Amino acid sequence: MILLSNLANTHRPKKKIQRVGRGVGSRRGKTCCRGSKGDSSRRGSKKRFGYEGGQLPLYRKLPIRGFSNGKFTSDVYAINLSLIEQLYVDGETVNLATLREKGYAPRAPGGGLKVLSRGEVTKKVTVEAHAFSKEALVKLEKAKISVKQISKTVS
Repeated sequence: MILLSNLANTHRPKKKIQRVGRGVGSRRGKTCCRGSKGDSSRRGSKKRFGYEGGQLPLYRKLPIRGFSNGKFTSDVYAINLSLIEQLYVDGETVNLATLREKGYAPRAPGGGLKVLSRGEVTKKVTVEAHAFSKEALVKLEKAKISVKQISKTVS
């Protein structure tokens, strides 16, 4: 019978913890391998990552290489047609403001709102977005849903 007291961890071997400051015979007693004096022997002292004892750290010696375009990208909040179908009723307007009211767009993305094509829309809503995928535009026109493209200037 399996009881809570019988269970054992069979996936990972138990790591032996090195106990520090438990007498001279433990090899880690007295000063606990911290040396005798100074700030680094005291409790709460930390070494900065990459610190090499005053020598110029390796990460400062290595050149910065390459280029990242990440600095220039802007966030786009994407929404599929299936989510529009779930969230909205006839006559409503789909835009960032109404999505924020419904709790689906938590931020004001720099790239604005983009409508993607997954799913179908049967409800007669007005869609105001900054970008549309080609397939989404085709589906919206086929369903005779009014589409308004907003300029990219988003505050």
